[in-house]
Amino acid sequence: MDQTVKPPDPNRKVKGDRIEDPVWTPPVPPPMATIQDDDELLLARIGYKQELQREFSKWSTISYAISILGVLGSVPATFGSPLSVGGPATAVWCWLIGSCMAMCIGSSVAELVSAYPTAGGMYFVTKHVVPADQVPIFSWIQGWCNLLGQTAGVSSVAYTVSQMLLAGVSMNSDLVNGQYSYSPFAITSSIANSPANDRITDGVGVDWDAVHYWRDLLADYENPASNHSLVRPDQQYVSATICICIALVYLTPDKQPASWVFTHFTDGSGWGSKVFSFFLGFLSVAWTMTDYDGTTHMSEETHDAAVRGPVAIKTAVLVSGAFGWMLTVCMCFCLTEFDEILNSPTGLPAAQIFLNAGGKAGGTTMWAFAILVQFFTGCSAMLADTRMAYAFARDDALPFSRFLSEVNPYTHTPVNAVWFVVFFSCCLNCIAIGSTETATAIFSVTAPALDLSYVSVILAHQIYKKKVKFIEGPFTLGRWGTLINYIAVIWVLFISTILFFPSQLPVTPANMNYAICVAAFISIFALVWWWVDARGKYTGPQTNNIIHEIPSEDGTDYEEPDEITV
Repeated sequence: MDQTVKPPDPNRKVKGDRIEDPVWTPPVPPPMATIQDDDELLLARIGYKQELQREFSKWSTISYAISILGVLGSVPATFGSPLSVGGPATAVWCWLIGSCMAMCIGSSVAELVSAYPTAGGMYFVTKHVVPADQVPIFSWIQGWCNLLGQTAGVSSVAYTVSQMLLAGVSMNSDLVNGQYSYSPFAITSSIANSPANDRITDGVGVDWDAVHYWRDLLADYENPASNHSLVRPDQQYVSATICICIALVYLTPDKQPASWVFTHFTDGSGWGSKVFSFFLGFLSVAWTMTDYDGTTHMSEETHDAAVRGPVAIKTAVLVSGAFGWMLTVCMCFCLTEFDEILNSPTGLPAAQIFLNAGGKAGGTTMWAFAILVQFFTGCSAMLADTRMAYAFARDDALPFSRFLSEVNPYTHTPVNAVWFVVFFSCCLNCIAIGSTETATAIFSVTAPALDLSYVSVILAHQIYKKKVKFIEGPFTLGRWGTLINYIAVIWVLFISTILFFPSQLPVTPANMNYAICVAAFISIFALVWWWVDARGKYTGPQTNNIIHEIPSEDGTDYEEPDEITV
Protein backbone atom coordinates (compact mmCIF):
# COMPACT_ATOMS: atom_id res chain seq x y z
CA MET A 1 0.00 0.00 0.00
CA ASP A 2 1.33 3.38 -0.90
CA GLN A 3 2.02 5.32 2.30
CA THR A 4 2.90 8.54 0.47
CA VAL A 5 0.84 11.43 1.67
CA LYS A 6 -0.72 13.20 -1.28
CA PRO A 7 -1.74 16.84 -1.13
CA PRO A 8 -5.47 17.49 -1.13
CA ASP A 9 -7.13 17.81 -4.49
CA PRO A 10 -8.34 21.42 -4.84
CA ASN A 11 -11.09 20.28 -7.19
CA ARG A 12 -12.69 17.94 -4.64
CA LYS A 13 -15.81 19.35 -3.01
CA VAL A 14 -17.03 18.76 0.55
CA LYS A 15 -20.75 18.19 0.94
CA GLY A 16 -21.76 17.64 4.55
CA ASP A 17 -19.60 14.79 5.90
CA ARG A 18 -18.87 13.41 2.43
CA ILE A 19 -16.15 14.33 0.03
CA GLU A 20 -17.19 14.23 -3.59
CA ASP A 21 -14.70 13.67 -6.38
CA PRO A 22 -15.03 15.98 -9.36
CA VAL A 23 -16.82 14.67 -12.41
CA TRP A 24 -14.31 13.10 -14.78
CA THR A 25 -14.07 14.70 -18.22
CA PRO A 26 -12.04 13.31 -21.11
CA PRO A 27 -8.92 15.27 -22.07
CA VAL A 28 -9.36 17.72 -24.94
CA PRO A 29 -6.93 16.96 -27.78
CA PRO A 30 -4.82 19.83 -29.09
CA PRO A 31 -6.45 21.43 -32.13
CA MET A 32 -3.62 21.19 -34.69
CA ALA A 33 -0.31 20.87 -32.81
CA THR A 34 1.77 24.02 -32.77
CA ILE A 35 1.84 26.30 -35.77
CA GLN A 36 5.45 25.47 -36.57
CA ASP A 37 4.99 21.73 -36.21
CA ASP A 38 1.72 21.78 -38.12
CA ASP A 39 3.30 23.56 -41.10
CA GLU A 40 6.06 20.99 -41.45
CA LEU A 41 3.70 18.08 -40.80
CA LEU A 42 1.26 19.28 -43.45
CA LEU A 43 4.07 19.81 -45.95
CA ALA A 44 5.44 16.34 -45.23
CA ARG A 45 2.02 14.77 -45.67
CA ILE A 46 1.65 16.60 -48.98
CA GLY A 47 4.97 15.06 -49.95
CA TYR A 48 7.73 17.66 -49.63
CA LYS A 49 10.55 18.14 -47.16
CA GLN A 50 10.87 21.50 -45.44
CA GLU A 51 13.88 23.20 -47.05
CA LEU A 52 13.00 26.89 -47.03
CA GLN A 53 12.94 28.84 -43.79
CA ARG A 54 9.54 30.02 -42.54
CA GLU A 55 9.85 33.73 -41.83
CA PHE A 56 6.51 35.22 -42.87
CA SER A 57 3.98 35.88 -40.10
CA LYS A 58 0.31 36.84 -40.35
CA TRP A 59 0.79 40.55 -41.00
CA SER A 60 3.87 40.20 -43.17
CA THR A 61 1.91 37.77 -45.38
CA ILE A 62 -0.95 40.25 -45.78
CA SER A 63 1.54 43.06 -46.39
CA TYR A 64 3.29 40.99 -49.04
CA ALA A 65 -0.01 40.27 -50.80
CA ILE A 66 -0.86 43.99 -50.87
CA SER A 67 2.62 44.98 -52.00
CA ILE A 68 2.62 42.56 -54.94
CA LEU A 69 -0.38 44.45 -56.37
CA GLY A 70 1.08 47.87 -55.50
CA VAL A 71 -1.74 50.08 -56.77
CA LEU A 72 -0.02 53.39 -55.95
CA GLY A 73 2.68 52.52 -58.46
CA SER A 74 0.78 50.34 -60.92
CA VAL A 75 -2.25 52.61 -61.43
CA PRO A 76 -0.21 55.70 -62.46
CA ALA A 77 2.07 53.52 -64.60
CA THR A 78 -0.84 52.08 -66.62
CA PHE A 79 -3.35 54.96 -66.38
CA GLY A 80 -2.71 56.05 -69.94
CA SER A 81 -3.90 52.78 -71.46
CA PRO A 82 -7.64 52.90 -70.61
CA LEU A 83 -7.59 56.69 -70.93
CA SER A 84 -6.33 56.62 -74.53
CA VAL A 85 -8.68 53.90 -75.79
CA GLY A 86 -11.91 54.81 -73.99
CA GLY A 87 -11.65 58.06 -72.03
CA PRO A 88 -12.05 58.77 -68.30
CA ALA A 89 -15.29 56.85 -67.82
CA THR A 90 -13.63 53.75 -69.27
CA ALA A 91 -10.77 54.05 -66.79
CA VAL A 92 -13.19 54.48 -63.85
CA TRP A 93 -15.70 51.72 -64.63
CA CYS A 94 -13.17 49.21 -65.94
CA TRP A 95 -11.34 49.43 -62.64
CA LEU A 96 -14.51 48.93 -60.59
CA ILE A 97 -15.77 46.00 -62.65
CA GLY A 98 -12.33 44.45 -62.94
CA SER A 99 -11.83 44.60 -59.17
CA CYS A 100 -15.10 42.76 -58.56
CA MET A 101 -14.08 40.07 -61.03
CA ALA A 102 -10.66 39.91 -59.40
CA MET A 103 -12.34 39.08 -56.09
CA CYS A 104 -14.07 36.10 -57.75
CA ILE A 105 -10.79 34.84 -59.20
CA GLY A 106 -8.86 35.50 -56.00
CA SER A 107 -11.47 33.74 -53.83
CA SER A 108 -11.46 30.71 -56.13
CA VAL A 109 -7.67 30.55 -56.01
CA ALA A 110 -7.67 30.97 -52.22
CA GLU A 111 -10.00 28.01 -51.76
CA LEU A 112 -7.79 25.64 -53.76
CA VAL A 113 -4.40 26.67 -52.40
CA SER A 114 -5.73 26.50 -48.85
CA ALA A 115 -5.86 22.74 -49.26
CA TYR A 116 -2.30 22.39 -50.59
CA PRO A 117 -0.09 25.30 -49.47
CA THR A 118 3.20 24.72 -51.31
CA ALA A 119 5.68 26.88 -53.23
CA GLY A 120 4.11 25.60 -56.45
CA GLY A 121 0.81 27.31 -55.68
CA MET A 122 -1.89 26.46 -58.20
CA TYR A 123 0.63 24.41 -60.18
CA PHE A 124 0.79 21.85 -57.38
CA VAL A 125 -3.01 21.80 -56.97
CA THR A 126 -3.31 20.34 -60.49
CA LYS A 127 -2.15 17.03 -59.06
CA HIS A 128 -5.32 16.82 -56.99
CA VAL A 129 -8.02 18.07 -59.38
CA VAL A 130 -7.51 15.95 -62.51
CA PRO A 131 -7.36 12.17 -63.04
CA ALA A 132 -3.94 10.64 -62.45
CA ASP A 133 -3.33 9.84 -66.12
CA GLN A 134 -3.84 13.50 -67.07
CA VAL A 135 -1.67 15.02 -64.33
CA PRO A 136 1.63 15.16 -66.30
CA ILE A 137 0.41 17.04 -69.39
CA PHE A 138 -2.00 19.24 -67.41
CA SER A 139 0.65 20.20 -64.85
CA TRP A 140 3.18 20.83 -67.60
CA ILE A 141 0.92 23.28 -69.45
CA GLN A 142 -0.32 24.97 -66.29
CA GLY A 143 3.17 25.35 -64.89
CA TRP A 144 4.63 26.89 -68.03
CA CYS A 145 1.65 29.21 -68.38
CA ASN A 146 2.03 30.38 -64.79
CA LEU A 147 5.78 30.80 -65.11
CA LEU A 148 5.34 32.87 -68.28
CA GLY A 149 2.79 35.11 -66.58
CA GLN A 150 4.92 35.52 -63.46
CA THR A 151 8.04 36.40 -65.43
CA ALA A 152 6.19 38.73 -67.80
CA GLY A 153 4.87 40.43 -64.68
CA VAL A 154 8.38 40.96 -63.30
CA SER A 155 9.55 42.18 -66.69
CA SER A 156 6.67 44.61 -67.13
CA VAL A 157 7.05 46.02 -63.62
CA ALA A 158 10.74 46.65 -64.33
CA TYR A 159 9.77 48.42 -67.53
CA THR A 160 7.25 50.65 -65.75
CA VAL A 161 9.84 51.59 -63.12
CA SER A 162 12.09 52.72 -65.97
CA GLN A 163 9.28 54.70 -67.57
CA MET A 164 8.37 56.34 -64.28
CA LEU A 165 11.97 57.29 -63.54
CA LEU A 166 12.45 58.75 -67.00
CA ALA A 167 9.14 60.63 -66.65
CA GLY A 168 10.52 62.04 -63.41
CA VAL A 169 13.56 63.30 -65.31
CA SER A 170 11.26 64.97 -67.84
CA MET A 171 9.25 66.60 -65.06
CA ASN A 172 12.41 68.31 -63.82
CA SER A 173 13.79 69.36 -67.20
CA ASP A 174 13.22 72.72 -68.86
CA LEU A 175 10.12 73.39 -70.93
CA VAL A 176 11.11 74.65 -74.41
CA ASN A 177 8.44 75.49 -77.01
CA GLY A 178 5.87 73.37 -75.21
CA GLN A 179 8.22 70.38 -74.98
CA TYR A 180 10.45 69.25 -72.16
CA SER A 181 14.14 69.29 -73.00
CA TYR A 182 14.23 65.62 -72.07
CA SER A 183 11.55 63.17 -73.23
CA PRO A 184 11.88 59.39 -72.85
CA PHE A 185 11.70 57.06 -75.81
CA ALA A 186 11.45 53.30 -76.29
CA ILE A 187 15.08 52.25 -76.49
CA THR A 188 15.98 54.43 -73.50
CA SER A 189 13.37 52.68 -71.36
CA SER A 190 14.52 49.26 -72.56
CA ILE A 191 18.17 49.99 -71.81
CA ALA A 192 17.37 51.48 -68.42
CA ASN A 193 15.46 48.41 -67.28
CA SER A 194 18.04 45.82 -68.38
CA PRO A 195 20.14 44.54 -65.47
CA ALA A 196 22.79 43.33 -67.90
CA ASN A 197 23.79 46.84 -68.94
CA ASP A 198 25.29 47.95 -65.67
CA ARG A 199 27.44 50.54 -67.42
CA ILE A 200 24.61 52.32 -69.23
CA THR A 201 22.57 54.93 -67.42
CA ASP A 202 19.20 56.53 -67.97
CA GLY A 203 20.61 59.98 -68.47
CA VAL A 204 20.99 60.96 -64.84
CA GLY A 205 23.92 58.72 -63.95
CA VAL A 206 22.11 55.77 -62.38
CA ASP A 207 21.09 52.43 -63.85
CA TRP A 208 17.96 52.27 -61.73
CA ASP A 209 16.59 48.96 -62.87
CA ALA A 210 19.94 47.27 -62.48
CA VAL A 211 19.51 48.38 -58.88
CA HIS A 212 15.94 47.08 -59.10
CA TYR A 213 17.12 43.57 -59.93
CA TRP A 214 20.15 43.67 -57.66
CA ARG A 215 17.79 44.62 -54.86
CA ASP A 216 15.91 41.35 -55.41
CA LEU A 217 19.09 39.34 -55.58
CA LEU A 218 20.44 40.85 -52.40
CA ALA A 219 17.14 40.18 -50.66
CA ASP A 220 17.82 36.50 -51.15
CA TYR A 221 21.54 36.67 -50.34
CA GLU A 222 21.02 38.50 -47.07
CA ASN A 223 19.59 36.98 -43.94
CA PRO A 224 16.26 35.34 -44.83
CA ALA A 225 14.58 37.57 -42.29
CA SER A 226 15.31 40.43 -44.70
CA ASN A 227 12.27 39.25 -46.62
CA HIS A 228 10.29 41.12 -44.02
CA SER A 229 11.73 44.40 -45.28
CA LEU A 230 9.92 43.76 -48.54
CA VAL A 231 6.52 43.42 -46.97
CA ARG A 232 6.35 45.99 -44.19
CA PRO A 233 5.36 49.09 -46.16
CA ASP A 234 1.65 48.23 -46.59
CA GLN A 235 0.53 50.84 -44.08
CA GLN A 236 2.73 53.39 -45.79
CA TYR A 237 1.22 52.39 -49.15
CA VAL A 238 -2.29 53.01 -47.89
CA SER A 239 -1.38 56.27 -46.13
CA ALA A 240 0.56 57.57 -49.14
CA THR A 241 -2.31 56.70 -51.50
CA ILE A 242 -4.83 58.61 -49.38
CA CYS A 243 -2.54 61.62 -49.01
CA ILE A 244 -1.74 61.76 -52.73
CA CYS A 245 -5.42 61.50 -53.68
CA ILE A 246 -6.26 64.41 -51.37
CA ALA A 247 -3.32 66.47 -52.62
CA LEU A 248 -4.16 65.92 -56.31
CA VAL A 249 -7.80 66.90 -55.90
CA TYR A 250 -7.02 69.87 -53.66
CA LEU A 251 -4.12 71.31 -55.66
CA THR A 252 -5.46 70.84 -59.20
CA PRO A 253 -7.34 73.93 -60.45
CA ASP A 254 -10.37 73.76 -62.74
CA LYS A 255 -11.19 70.13 -62.06
CA GLN A 256 -13.48 68.19 -64.36
CA PRO A 257 -17.14 67.74 -63.27
CA ALA A 258 -18.37 64.38 -62.01
CA SER A 259 -20.67 64.01 -65.02
CA TRP A 260 -17.65 64.12 -67.33
CA VAL A 261 -15.55 61.74 -65.20
CA PHE A 262 -18.21 59.04 -64.92
CA THR A 263 -19.97 59.31 -68.29
CA HIS A 264 -17.47 60.53 -70.90
CA PHE A 265 -16.55 57.59 -73.15
CA THR A 266 -14.44 57.85 -76.30
CA ASP A 267 -13.40 55.59 -79.17
CA GLY A 268 -9.70 56.21 -79.11
CA SER A 269 -8.78 52.75 -80.33
CA GLY A 270 -9.98 53.25 -83.89
CA TRP A 271 -12.06 50.07 -83.83
CA GLY A 272 -15.20 52.11 -84.52
CA SER A 273 -16.96 50.99 -81.36
CA LYS A 274 -17.02 52.63 -77.95
CA VAL A 275 -18.06 49.27 -76.47
CA PHE A 276 -15.00 47.47 -77.81
CA SER A 277 -12.80 50.38 -76.80
CA PHE A 278 -14.27 50.05 -73.31
CA PHE A 279 -13.28 46.36 -73.22
CA LEU A 280 -9.72 47.25 -74.25
CA GLY A 281 -9.59 49.52 -71.20
CA PHE A 282 -9.42 46.52 -68.88
CA LEU A 283 -5.69 46.17 -69.52
CA SER A 284 -4.75 48.38 -66.55
CA VAL A 285 -6.85 46.62 -63.92
CA ALA A 286 -6.20 43.17 -65.39
CA TRP A 287 -2.45 43.71 -65.24
CA THR A 288 -2.52 45.23 -61.75
CA MET A 289 -5.06 42.94 -60.10
CA THR A 290 -3.49 39.58 -60.85
CA ASP A 291 -0.81 37.29 -59.46
CA TYR A 292 -3.23 36.21 -56.74
CA ASP A 293 -1.26 33.08 -56.01
CA GLY A 294 1.91 35.13 -55.52
CA THR A 295 1.31 34.82 -51.79
CA THR A 296 0.90 31.05 -52.04
CA HIS A 297 4.29 30.72 -53.73
CA MET A 298 5.67 31.85 -50.38
CA SER A 299 3.67 29.18 -48.51
CA GLU A 300 6.73 27.14 -47.57
CA GLU A 301 8.14 30.27 -45.94
CA THR A 302 4.91 31.25 -44.15
CA HIS A 303 3.63 30.16 -40.75
CA ASP A 304 0.13 28.62 -40.84
CA ALA A 305 0.07 29.08 -44.62
CA ALA A 306 -3.17 27.12 -45.16
CA VAL A 307 -5.08 29.88 -43.35
CA ARG A 308 -2.97 33.00 -43.72
CA GLY A 309 -2.39 32.64 -47.46
CA PRO A 310 -6.09 32.70 -48.43
CA VAL A 311 -6.86 35.49 -45.96
CA ALA A 312 -4.00 37.54 -47.41
CA ILE A 313 -5.26 37.02 -50.97
CA LYS A 314 -8.79 38.24 -50.22
CA THR A 315 -7.58 41.13 -48.08
CA ALA A 316 -5.16 42.30 -50.76
CA VAL A 317 -7.78 42.19 -53.52
CA LEU A 318 -10.29 44.10 -51.39
CA VAL A 319 -7.84 46.78 -50.23
CA SER A 320 -6.11 47.18 -53.58
CA GLY A 321 -9.38 47.26 -55.51
CA ALA A 322 -10.82 50.00 -53.31
CA PHE A 323 -7.72 52.21 -53.25
CA GLY A 324 -6.96 51.63 -56.92
CA TRP A 325 -10.45 52.78 -57.86
CA MET A 326 -10.16 55.81 -55.57
CA LEU A 327 -6.84 56.82 -57.15
CA THR A 328 -8.23 56.34 -60.67
CA VAL A 329 -11.26 58.52 -59.94
CA CYS A 330 -9.12 61.26 -58.39
CA MET A 331 -6.76 61.38 -61.37
CA CYS A 332 -9.71 61.54 -63.78
CA PHE A 333 -11.01 64.61 -61.94
CA CYS A 334 -7.58 66.19 -62.52
CA LEU A 335 -7.70 65.82 -66.33
CA THR A 336 -8.05 69.55 -66.83
CA GLU A 337 -6.58 69.51 -70.36
CA PHE A 338 -7.46 66.04 -71.55
CA ASP A 339 -5.65 65.95 -74.91
CA GLU A 340 -2.53 67.70 -73.62
CA ILE A 341 -2.25 65.36 -70.64
CA LEU A 342 -2.91 62.29 -72.78
CA ASN A 343 -0.06 63.27 -75.11
CA SER A 344 2.24 64.47 -72.34
CA PRO A 345 5.93 64.72 -73.32
CA THR A 346 6.75 62.98 -70.03
CA GLY A 347 5.51 59.79 -71.65
CA LEU A 348 3.00 59.08 -68.85
CA PRO A 349 -0.27 61.03 -68.40
CA ALA A 350 -0.20 60.40 -64.65
CA ALA A 351 3.20 62.11 -64.36
CA GLN A 352 1.75 65.21 -66.04
CA ILE A 353 -1.20 65.19 -63.61
CA PHE A 354 1.18 65.05 -60.65
CA LEU A 355 3.27 67.88 -62.17
CA ASN A 356 0.24 70.07 -62.87
CA ALA A 357 -1.00 69.65 -59.31
CA GLY A 358 2.18 70.05 -57.30
CA GLY A 359 4.64 71.76 -59.60
CA LYS A 360 8.19 70.48 -59.93
CA ALA A 361 8.84 70.13 -56.21
CA GLY A 362 5.47 68.83 -55.04
CA GLY A 363 4.80 66.76 -58.14
CA THR A 364 8.21 65.11 -58.02
CA THR A 365 7.78 64.31 -54.33
CA MET A 366 4.45 62.59 -54.90
CA TRP A 367 5.80 60.86 -58.00
CA ALA A 368 8.75 59.56 -55.98
CA PHE A 369 6.35 57.77 -53.63
CA ALA A 370 4.66 56.11 -56.61
CA ILE A 371 8.04 54.99 -57.98
CA LEU A 372 9.04 53.61 -54.59
CA VAL A 373 5.84 51.58 -54.35
CA GLN A 374 6.38 50.21 -57.85
CA PHE A 375 9.95 49.41 -56.84
CA PHE A 376 8.69 47.18 -54.00
CA THR A 377 5.98 45.73 -56.23
CA GLY A 378 8.71 44.44 -58.52
CA CYS A 379 10.53 43.03 -55.53
CA SER A 380 7.43 41.14 -54.39
CA ALA A 381 6.75 39.87 -57.90
CA MET A 382 10.35 38.70 -58.18
CA LEU A 383 10.03 36.69 -54.96
CA ALA A 384 6.86 34.93 -56.15
CA ASP A 385 8.33 34.23 -59.59
CA THR A 386 11.53 32.73 -58.22
CA ARG A 387 9.58 30.42 -55.91
CA MET A 388 7.48 29.24 -58.84
CA ALA A 389 10.64 28.60 -60.84
CA TYR A 390 12.09 26.74 -57.87
CA ALA A 391 8.97 24.58 -57.48
CA PHE A 392 8.86 23.83 -61.22
CA ALA A 393 12.55 22.95 -61.31
CA ARG A 394 12.11 20.77 -58.23
CA ASP A 395 9.87 18.60 -60.39
CA ASP A 396 12.41 18.48 -63.29
CA ALA A 397 10.30 20.66 -65.57
CA LEU A 398 12.91 23.28 -66.50
CA PRO A 399 16.27 23.19 -68.26
CA PHE A 400 19.04 22.59 -65.71
CA SER A 401 16.41 21.72 -63.11
CA ARG A 402 18.87 20.33 -60.59
CA PHE A 403 20.85 23.58 -60.63
CA LEU A 404 17.77 25.81 -60.49
CA SER A 405 16.20 23.87 -57.62
CA GLU A 406 19.23 24.18 -55.37
CA VAL A 407 18.61 25.99 -52.11
CA ASN A 408 21.42 28.20 -50.88
CA PRO A 409 22.70 26.63 -47.64
CA TYR A 410 23.31 30.01 -46.03
CA THR A 411 20.08 31.86 -46.87
CA HIS A 412 17.79 28.82 -47.35
CA THR A 413 16.47 30.52 -50.50
CA PRO A 414 16.64 29.51 -54.22
CA VAL A 415 19.27 32.01 -55.39
CA ASN A 416 19.91 30.21 -58.69
CA ALA A 417 16.23 30.53 -59.59
CA VAL A 418 16.54 34.30 -59.10
CA TRP A 419 19.21 34.51 -61.80
CA PHE A 420 17.04 32.43 -64.12
CA VAL A 421 14.13 34.85 -63.70
CA VAL A 422 16.41 37.85 -64.29
CA PHE A 423 17.64 36.37 -67.58
CA PHE A 424 14.11 35.45 -68.72
CA SER A 425 12.87 38.96 -67.86
CA CYS A 426 15.67 40.57 -69.86
CA CYS A 427 14.72 38.54 -72.90
CA LEU A 428 11.11 39.66 -72.67
CA ASN A 429 12.06 43.30 -72.22
CA CYS A 430 14.08 43.23 -75.42
CA ILE A 431 10.73 43.29 -77.25
CA ALA A 432 10.25 46.88 -76.12
CA ILE A 433 13.30 48.13 -78.03
CA GLY A 434 11.22 48.47 -81.21
CA SER A 435 8.79 51.06 -79.81
CA THR A 436 6.86 51.97 -76.71
CA GLU A 437 3.75 50.29 -78.14
CA THR A 438 5.48 46.92 -78.40
CA ALA A 439 6.05 47.03 -74.64
CA THR A 440 2.29 46.53 -74.38
CA ALA A 441 2.95 42.92 -75.37
CA ILE A 442 4.67 42.35 -72.06
CA PHE A 443 1.77 43.88 -70.16
CA SER A 444 -0.88 42.12 -72.25
CA VAL A 445 0.57 38.64 -71.83
CA THR A 446 0.88 38.88 -68.03
CA ALA A 447 -2.79 38.87 -67.09
CA PRO A 448 -3.98 36.24 -69.64
CA ALA A 449 -1.10 33.86 -68.88
CA LEU A 450 -1.57 34.07 -65.11
CA ASP A 451 -5.35 34.13 -65.09
CA LEU A 452 -5.66 31.27 -67.60
CA SER A 453 -3.28 29.22 -65.47
CA TYR A 454 -5.63 29.81 -62.52
CA VAL A 455 -8.97 29.14 -64.18
CA SER A 456 -7.71 26.00 -65.91
CA VAL A 457 -7.27 24.48 -62.46
CA ILE A 458 -10.54 25.97 -61.20
CA LEU A 459 -12.45 24.57 -64.19
CA ALA A 460 -10.77 21.15 -63.89
CA HIS A 461 -11.80 21.04 -60.24
CA GLN A 462 -15.43 21.65 -61.19
CA ILE A 463 -15.38 19.13 -64.04
CA TYR A 464 -13.70 16.30 -62.14
CA LYS A 465 -14.84 16.96 -58.56
CA LYS A 466 -17.08 13.88 -58.65
CA LYS A 467 -14.26 11.70 -60.00
CA VAL A 468 -11.22 13.06 -58.18
CA LYS A 469 -11.34 13.29 -54.40
CA PHE A 470 -10.36 16.75 -53.24
CA ILE A 471 -9.64 17.31 -49.56
CA GLU A 472 -10.66 20.86 -48.72
CA GLY A 473 -8.48 23.14 -46.64
CA PRO A 474 -9.59 25.41 -43.80
CA PHE A 475 -10.77 28.11 -46.24
CA THR A 476 -13.77 27.25 -48.42
CA LEU A 477 -16.42 29.16 -50.36
CA GLY A 478 -19.18 26.83 -49.22
CA ARG A 479 -22.34 26.67 -51.30
CA TRP A 480 -21.29 29.72 -53.32
CA GLY A 481 -18.13 28.03 -54.53
CA THR A 482 -19.46 26.64 -57.81
CA LEU A 483 -21.09 29.92 -58.86
CA ILE A 484 -18.02 32.00 -58.02
CA ASN A 485 -15.76 29.51 -59.80
CA TYR A 486 -17.74 29.68 -63.04
CA ILE A 487 -17.95 33.48 -62.94
CA ALA A 488 -14.16 33.55 -62.66
CA VAL A 489 -13.73 31.10 -65.56
CA ILE A 490 -16.11 32.93 -67.91
CA TRP A 491 -14.61 36.32 -67.11
CA VAL A 492 -11.00 35.22 -67.67
CA LEU A 493 -11.80 33.53 -70.99
CA PHE A 494 -13.56 36.69 -72.15
CA ILE A 495 -11.04 39.29 -71.02
CA SER A 496 -8.01 37.22 -72.08
CA THR A 497 -9.35 37.13 -75.62
CA ILE A 498 -9.85 40.90 -75.59
CA LEU A 499 -6.34 41.61 -74.31
CA PHE A 500 -4.75 39.80 -77.25
CA PHE A 501 -6.30 42.27 -79.71
CA PRO A 502 -4.26 45.26 -80.95
CA SER A 503 -5.19 48.37 -78.99
CA GLN A 504 -5.07 50.64 -82.05
CA LEU A 505 -6.21 50.53 -85.68
CA PRO A 506 -4.84 50.42 -88.29
CA VAL A 507 -2.38 47.78 -87.15
CA THR A 508 1.27 48.53 -87.91
CA PRO A 509 4.50 46.80 -86.88
CA ALA A 510 4.94 49.54 -84.27
CA ASN A 511 1.52 49.18 -82.57
CA MET A 512 0.96 45.47 -83.11
CA ASN A 513 0.07 43.60 -79.93
CA TYR A 514 2.89 41.07 -79.80
CA ALA A 515 1.47 39.36 -76.72
CA ILE A 516 0.07 36.58 -78.88
CA CYS A 517 3.52 36.09 -80.43
CA VAL A 518 5.20 35.85 -77.02
CA ALA A 519 2.56 33.41 -75.78
CA ALA A 520 2.76 31.34 -78.98
CA PHE A 521 6.56 31.10 -78.84
CA ILE A 522 6.59 29.91 -75.22
CA SER A 523 3.71 27.50 -75.89
CA ILE A 524 5.42 25.96 -78.91
CA PHE A 525 8.70 25.66 -77.02
CA ALA A 526 7.02 23.98 -74.04
CA LEU A 527 4.94 21.58 -76.16
CA VAL A 528 7.84 20.61 -78.45
CA TRP A 529 9.99 19.92 -75.42
CA TRP A 530 7.16 17.85 -73.97
CA TRP A 531 6.85 15.62 -77.02
CA VAL A 532 10.59 15.35 -77.65
CA ASP A 533 11.93 14.79 -74.16
CA ALA A 534 9.64 15.34 -71.18
CA ARG A 535 6.81 12.96 -72.11
CA GLY A 536 7.27 9.76 -70.18
CA LYS A 537 9.84 11.34 -67.85
CA TYR A 538 7.93 14.22 -66.31
CA THR A 539 5.17 12.94 -64.02
CA GLY A 540 3.88 16.20 -62.54
CA PRO A 541 4.53 17.45 -59.01
CA GLN A 542 6.81 14.85 -57.40
CA THR A 543 5.82 13.93 -53.87
CA ASN A 544 7.07 10.38 -53.32
CA ASN A 545 9.79 8.91 -51.12
CA ILE A 546 9.81 11.66 -48.54
CA ILE A 547 10.99 10.70 -45.05
CA HIS A 548 10.95 13.51 -42.59
CA GLU A 549 11.01 13.53 -38.80
CA ILE A 550 8.83 16.14 -37.16
CA PRO A 551 8.79 16.87 -33.43
CA SER A 552 5.42 16.19 -31.86
CA GLU A 553 3.74 17.90 -28.94
CA ASP A 554 5.37 15.67 -26.33
CA GLY A 555 8.87 16.22 -27.74
CA THR A 556 9.18 12.83 -29.44
CA ASP A 557 9.94 12.49 -33.11
CA TYR A 558 7.26 11.62 -35.62
CA GLU A 559 8.43 9.88 -38.79
CA GLU A 560 6.44 10.07 -41.99
CA PRO A 561 6.24 6.89 -44.07
CA ASP A 562 8.21 6.40 -47.27
CA GLU A 563 5.17 6.62 -49.53
CA ILE A 564 2.89 9.51 -48.77
CA THR A 565 -0.47 10.08 -50.34
CA VAL A 566 -3.08 12.68 -49.62
